[in-house]
Amino acid sequence: MSIDTPIDPRTRFETAGTDLGAALDMFGQAYEGAGFVGGHTDRPFSYRFRVVGDDVMSFRSTVFDARAAGQASSGDEYVVVWTSEGGGVIGSGQDEVRYGPGTPVVFPTDGPFAFDLQDVRQSLVHFDKRFLEGVASEVHGGSAGPLVFDQAARPRREDLQTWNAQVQRAASTILGSGPVSPIAMAETARATALAMLHTFPHRQLACPDGDRVHARVRPHPDLDHGRRRARVGTAPNAMLRGVRMDRVREELLRGAPGQLTVAEVAVRWGFAHLGRFSAAYHQRFGEYPRDTLQR
Repeated sequence: MSIDTPIDPRTRFETAGTDLGAALDMFGQAYEGAGFVGGHTDRPFSYRFRVVGDDVMSFRSTVFDARAAGQASSGDEYVVVWTSEGGGVIGSGQDEVRYGPGTPVVFPTDGPFAFDLQDVRQSLVHFDKRFLEGVASEVHGGSAGPLVFDQAARPRREDLQTWNAQVQRAASTILGSGPVSPIAMAETARATALAMLHTFPHRQLACPDGDRVHARVRPHPDLDHGRRRARVGTAPNAMLRGVRMDRVREELLRGAPGQLTVAEVAVRWGFAHLGRFSAAYHQRFGEYPRDTLQR
């Protein structure tokens, strides 16, 4: 392979099954969940979870034929969710927001939030927080800061049409079978971020990261019933980073000193901070990337 060949920056993660407990564990890992409880409905249970994208933006899809409730978090991302079938509730009390077909909503971003969903076919777009905040600062002016989306405000019909059209364009790129260049991926992420900011009412705070306040969310009334699960393991975001790290290693093993450098391979796979990359590589493989290249 030529070292000048563009690298497709997308990575993928997919899992499926028919074990409700395994599904609750997996989704708990993916969304930093707590107190997940589930129950069968009149449908035979099955689930599927798919992630395609990079560290800036990813598309996710979920099939979940059961009821699930608990607390989740958007973590270091901003997330838009909508369904083609089924629906659910995000938040509780006066902050409760219902979503379903034709009603996309943004996950609350001020800390853990309650949720209750049933028999869903849902799609999600995840944005890295710093990326979306950076785009927002360009749109609004001023310095980048946390974004607060108005959960009670419904987007205008014409804005939803703009959002849906952009999601379809982005999906044809990100979910397509053909190769995607890093430039095409970056342009798609930016266009989709602009569409999100245009569609969903929000405001941008000026406080620094260290001053972010996470509100306490009232627990869902059903959370004290049923079994509670402790979740450990690797979330899909970490899996995607691990896949990229593995591909860096594969390329270094195939190459030779003088033909390529650690820096160019790392940057091609999205690791811009070489010091942190080298430390993470050593932690994963027990040697530094330069040692892999020398071998």
